[in-house]
Order: sequence, then structure tokens, then C-alpha cells
Amino acid sequence: MWELTKSFRFDAAHTLERSVDTASSRRIHGHSYRAEVTLRGEPDPKTGMVIDFGLLERVLAETRAGLDHHMLDDVPDLGLATMENLAAWIWRRLAPMSKGLVKVTVFRDSQDESVTYRGP
Repeated sequence: MWELTKSFRFDAAHTLERSVDTASSRRIHGHSYRAEVTLRGEPDPKTGMVIDFGLLERVLAETRAGLDHHMLDDVPDLGLATMENLAAWIWRRLAPMSKGLVKVTVFRDSQDESVTYRGP
């Protein structure tokens, strides 16, 4: 069994209701994010690959385009613009097209934070 991981980066703005840092969170502000997608499976006997990285890159580019330089509050089906919801949103976009998807992790490297979603 093999696992492969591919990352993509995006920058986005949002607002957030919180119990701490309320004033700064309610204002529009942005972050740089990194998403890491992991798939698990056996290599195809014909290609020797779990998935062609070129195909995975295409799927990730479409997903990235839905987030990069967007106001996350306005992204359809995201819900509140939390890292938890970002990871689940990315999962929902990739799962139908990415056989063997096992986890999506969203990082906010500037804050040393990450959230991992392992699907339903």
C-alpha cells in the first residue's frame, strides 16, 4: 500500500466571529494557506502509479481556483470560514475525482496551525 501527498497554496480573506480577538477577527483580513492532500492505494499495473501526478495537479488547480484570492465568506458551500470548514470543503471537491483520498490537511504556516479532515 502506498500513500502519496500533493500540496497547493492559496491566499484568501475572511471575517470570523470568535470569543477571543473579536475586533480583529470581525474585520476583513487574510491569510496564506497551504493544503495537503493524501491518497492511498496500489499502483496500477500498467502505469506503476497510484495516480498520475499530472491528473492530480489538474484536479487540485480547479479546487485552488475556487479559494485563491477569494473572500471565503462568499464561497458557496463553505459555511463559516474556519480551517475546519476549508478542509472539509476541499475534501468534498476532491473525493468524487480522487480515488483513494484519505485526508486533507489545511495549514496556516504563519501561525503554526493545521487542521486535518479524514472524510465522512
